[in-house]
Amino acid sequence: QVQLVESGGGLVQAGGSLRLSCAASGIIFSSNAMNWYRQAPGKQRELVASIRSGGSTNYADSVKGRFTISRDNAKDTVYLQMNSLKPEDTAVYYCNVPRRLPFVARDYWGQGTQVTVSS
Repeated sequence: QVQLVESGGGLVQAGGSLRLSCAASGIIFSSNAMNWYRQAPGKQRELVASIRSGGSTNYADSVKGRFTISRDNAKDTVYLQMNSLKPEDTAVYYCNVPRRLPFVARDYWGQGTQVTVSS
């Protein structure tokens, strides 16, 4: 019943910007933290950004100052604004709802959206 629908991925030139969106259903969105992960070919999936229900955020060092995670509780949507994109940002990006017992029994993941940054 939990669904995460991502959009906004694509091909962008280095230095450009892109905004990813993840629309959630099946959860009480405003009560949950939300995460963005990414996975590049041959690399481990890594946590990029997190936002708590109260709005506090955390970022991987590699994206700090360039990426911004935000949420719109009225739209049940979390965003990842990506600025000053680099080729090393190329990856499949995944939206994630972390486990929060007893309300969220396990982690949930979006389908992933490809972000490709050209040199």
